[in-house]
Amino acid sequence: MKDGKIFELHADVCKALGHALRIQVIDLLQDGELCFTDILEITGGLKSNLSQHLSLMSKKGILTVRRQGQCNYYSLSSKKVARACRLMREVLIENLKQGQSLLENL
Repeated sequence: MKDGKIFELHADVCKALGHALRIQVIDLLQDGELCFTDILEITGGLKSNLSQHLSLMSKKGILTVRRQGQCNYYSLSSKKVARACRLMREVLIENLKQGQSLLENL
């Protein structure tokens, strides 16, 4: 895509990942789908707040949702989402370790 549209789409998905609770949800869902009430219990917080976050991630294609009985079950649209988040976390940890090492050497 020469017009840069792919970069705009990429940035849009990254914005959707720009909240700690959303990244926590991705981490929770890396092993499989969970019911909304299970996610709420694990993460704590307000039902309406979690609902907004899950809705946004579903709209952006990060999560898929299926309804069964009284519960909406959420799952990752792709395992690559969890891998990308883990990779970014590894970069963060490496940077923190490098910073700590610099401080220790002062």
